[in-house]
Amino acid sequence: MGDDELEELRRRRVAQLQQQAYEQQLLQEEAERQRQLESQLHSVLLQILEPEARERLNAIKLTRPDFARAVEQQLVLLARSGRLKQKITDEQLKSILQQLQPAKKDFRITRKG
Repeated sequence: MGDDELEELRRRRVAQLQQQAYEQQLLQEEAERQRQLESQLHSVLLQILEPEARERLNAIKLTRPDFARAVEQQLVLLARSGRLKQKITDEQLKSILQQLQPAKKDFRITRKG
């Protein structure tokens, strides 16, 4: 291997390491943004939900995280638009959940003798 080839390999390796460092920095920045959004979301939910409603939403989050996330986003939108005049109770949250939940389809199987 000549000096030129060795220098080219070093240059490529340095460029590769710089690219990896840049990508890592972008990932860290994105993770920090996500943490900030989560913190803001949690703060708003603390303000608009009564403790029982918050517990119900946390229980739903364990079993259906996507659905819980959609509900949280809806609640935050309602709060930011000024449509919530008081904290949401557990009963009100149940009603909201029933409205947002897609209709279940019943399947009946009948056997003919």
